[in-house]
Amino acid sequence: MPSPEVDLRIAAARQAVLGQTERLHREFGRVESKWKADESRVTAADIAISEAIFGELGARFPEDQLFSEELSGADAPIPVRARFSWVLDPIDGTNNFALGIPHCAISLALCEHGEPIYGVVYDLSRRVLMHGGPGYGAFDGEKPMRVSTAPFTRETLVGFHSPFEKSLVPKAAEVISKFKIRGLGSATLHLAYVATGLLDGCVDFNVKIWDLAAAIPLVRAAGGEVVFLNGEQLPMKQFDLKMGRIVYAAGSPTMVKELRSLMAL
Repeated sequence: MPSPEVDLRIAAARQAVLGQTERLHREFGRVESKWKADESRVTAADIAISEAIFGELGARFPEDQLFSEELSGADAPIPVRARFSWVLDPIDGTNNFALGIPHCAISLALCEHGEPIYGVVYDLSRRVLMHGGPGYGAFDGEKPMRVSTAPFTRETLVGFHSPFEKSLVPKAAEVISKFKIRGLGSATLHLAYVATGLLDGCVDFNVKIWDLAAAIPLVRAAGGEVVFLNGEQLPMKQFDLKMGRIVYAAGSPTMVKELRSLMAL
């Protein structure tokens, strides 16, 4: 719930993310990349944005824990002990970013006792800062956001990434058979676009908590649901770079019920 401690951190989060947008645009499609051991791509911009944002937040809130996809030296899970923690994906959609495809985002979540309570997502493609959380509302720039509650039609859009685990392909096929799908290459934007109503819902079979943490409070504040289908993930008890893949569905309560029924997980 809103409090002076939370309000200070929300203002700092927005300032920290906005402070990195010039770098994001400047290096978009120009920066060299390499592949990490987990076969995900990383660029110098990922590292620089992570260091800059956490340098700023760490200086202001030294008692908070800072967790990033690009956290170095985190070979073992880190227990969540502080009241406030931060989960950062400095560039969600790094493949797109490196290749010059504009669907990518800076994604920063403020958590209280391991639960994401406020998210800040900068959408490079639309040059918009999405931000919000339960008790604060959700905003696309300055415009209030609400999830779509439109009846299902042949034009209903669901964000979707093909499952890495092939045993889940039949479940994915059920979703494809029911809805039009969009695969943007950014799990954060899929979920954030549910909050804006640009997508009617989304499912994913491959994500990690840093892909979702900032967009979860956006969806909740915009009247939607995020449901984990292969084990509850929140509140976050530990931060583990080697965690397993998350399967989830999101949208209005009606959309989530339909997606859960189709996937039968």
